[in-house]
Amino acid sequence: MISTKGRYALRVMLDLAAQDRGEPIPLRDIAARQEISKKYLEIIVRELVAAGLVSGVSGKGGGYRLCRKPEDYSVGEILESTEGPLYTVSCLAAGAPPCPRASDCLTLPLWAEYERLTHDFFYGKRLSELLPR
Repeated sequence: MISTKGRYALRVMLDLAAQDRGEPIPLRDIAARQEISKKYLEIIVRELVAAGLVSGVSGKGGGYRLCRKPEDYSVGEILESTEGPLYTVSCLAAGAPPCPRASDCLTLPLWAEYERLTHDFFYGKRLSELLPR
């Protein structure tokens, strides 16, 4: 399940893309447009900055901006920046210990297929595709 944090991170990225005029966009403006608490957005934006998806400028005239063009972001990378890896089941997670039941697990192929579909879906969608035309 994608949490509120992941959904809001996507909304912030879309807002930054839609409002891009070359100047940093104040977080209070994003919060007002998106009707999300500025305090909560501070947490989300901090994670987006740490992931290298947005950059911030402090002080008067400060705010946030995208680091790349909207078409250069996948929805998957945005979601994973706040959600962490989007694994369906723990045995498919990177670095997971080998499951002793893997060879007998009748559901493992189902989970693996779902994992590929989910990954390909989110990483196949670009931020630019979600913007209004």
